[in-house]
This record gives sequence, structure tokens and C-alpha cells, in this order.
Amino acid sequence: MSNAGFWRGVLPAITTPFTADGAVDHAFLAEHARRLVDAGCSGIVPLGSLGESATLAFDEKIAIVRTLVAAVGGRVPVVAGIAALSTAEGIALAQAVKDAGAGGVMVLPPYVYSSDRHEMDAYIRAILAATDLPALLYNNPIAYKTDFTPAQIARFAAEFPHVQAVKESSGDVRRFAAIRELIGDRLVLMVGIDDAIVEGIAMGAEGWIAGTVNAFPEEAVQLFEQARSGGYAAARELYEWSLPLLRMDTVPKFVQLIKLMQERVGLGSERVRAPRLVVEGAEREQALAVIDHAIAARKR
Repeated sequence: MSNAGFWRGVLPAITTPFTADGAVDHAFLAEHARRLVDAGCSGIVPLGSLGESATLAFDEKIAIVRTLVAAVGGRVPVVAGIAALSTAEGIALAQAVKDAGAGGVMVLPPYVYSSDRHEMDAYIRAILAATDLPALLYNNPIAYKTDFTPAQIARFAAEFPHVQAVKESSGDVRRFAAIRELIGDRLVLMVGIDDAIVEGIAMGAEGWIAGTVNAFPEEAVQLFEQARSGGYAAARELYEWSLPLLRMDTVPKFVQLIKLMQERVGLGSERVRAPRLVVEGAEREQALAVIDHAIAARKR
């Protein structure tokens, strides 16, 4: 199976908006998705960590996928995150999102339980065997304490033709070269850490699962395109403006901070679902100083 073109470009890990009473705000979710696509994003990725997937019920996840599929109307694919506590739940979710219209899946390691290599291999194989949708492997050992090694990624790619891409979030850009050494161009390489996007593209990445794009969509797409066409020299000015924001994607409260960015620029609300709480006090003041400075300094 050939690589799907939609892995190449900026794919927002879209946040999940909530109403004042804590329900998913489907009206704004649809509006936000259309705004991101209008800015040049090449796909929408719900139900990831930034989407607060761990706090969403199964039925809420499927409803989110349906809303997004209807909102984008076939302009770009919806790539649903498959994150679950159990293998059975992951299999059911992978099958249900296809029925809801998803065009692809992003497969995460098991939530909560930090599986060893043998267990993770079995879990990932079970999920991949349960769907024929184009699949993206998500490696984030910083968050999930489980590492997809390049050798494991190569084995999954050999076993499952519909595995088409890998989202590398280890923080080590050398991983891109290690993967390419084993499998060449078999998979599309994607950056999953915002403040490594220019470095990742320099190492061969062709896609970006982005977080701060939720608040700054035009800037994110422009940064990606500058780095892709001209490298660091071309992207330097915009990258230096972006970096204080991009670094907020790599801290424990990244969900709260990115949603705060959204509220500050009028592209959403900072509401989060408990146990998360909005940032307060000195932490909030520090974050707002960075965000407001960026807003004041950005160029249109």
C-alpha cells in the first residue's frame, strides 16, 4: 500500500472544546476544524493527548469523530487517535471510528499501564489487525514510558502494509535517521513535538502533528512550509517568534496552556475537563506574558 498523501503537511492534534456544563461543545469543534482546514492544514487528528482523550467516554469519542467528519466534508481526512486502557477497548475503538467515517488512525501505546516491549508488541498488533484504515504509529516515551524502537517500527511496517507513517516524539531527532536506515522511505516521518519541527524536517520529516496550531494556524502552516522549502535559514525569523509558544507543547500542562492560547486569540475556550484545572496565579501570569508578547509581536 502506498503512503497516503495526507500524512504530509500540518495535521492539528485538535483540542476538545467543552461547554460551561462540561459537555463536548460540538458546534465549536466543527467551527474550529473548518478554521484549521481553511488555514491550510492537511488533516485533523482528534482523540489524542491534547484532545484529553483519557477523560472522554467511548461514545463521546465516536461522536467527536462524526462531528469532525461532517465538518470537514471530505476536504481532509480525520485521523482518530486510538488510546485505550485495554486491548479490547482499543480494538473496539479502531473499528468504531471507521464506521464513524475516520480516514485513518493514530495508534498509541496503552494508557496508564506502562507495558514492556513484549506486551506493547502484542497490543499494537491487535489494534492494527482490527482495522484496515491507514495507520500512524505514535512514539512518545516521554509521556507514555514506552518506547517504539526503530527496529520495532520496522517490524510493524513489514507486517502491516496499512502502517504508513510514524509520529516521532522521543525528543531525539537522531531517531529519524535510525528509522530511515532500516526501512528507507517505507514510512512517512512526522514530528510530534512542536519545538522540534524545523530540526525534524531537516532530518527528513514530511509531516507535523501539531499542538499550538490550534491557536496559531496560519503561523504554523507558514513555519512548516518555510522549513520544508528553505530549511532553518528560511524559517529562522518565524521559528524564533514561535519557539516560546512551541515549548508550551512539551510541558505537563500543555493542554491547559494551548487552550489558554486559543482563548487569548479568540479561537476557543480554556475550559478543560477535570482532573485538569486551568492554570492560575504566578503560573498563569507567566504563561500570559509569553502568549501576549507573541500576539503583540506577530506579523500578518
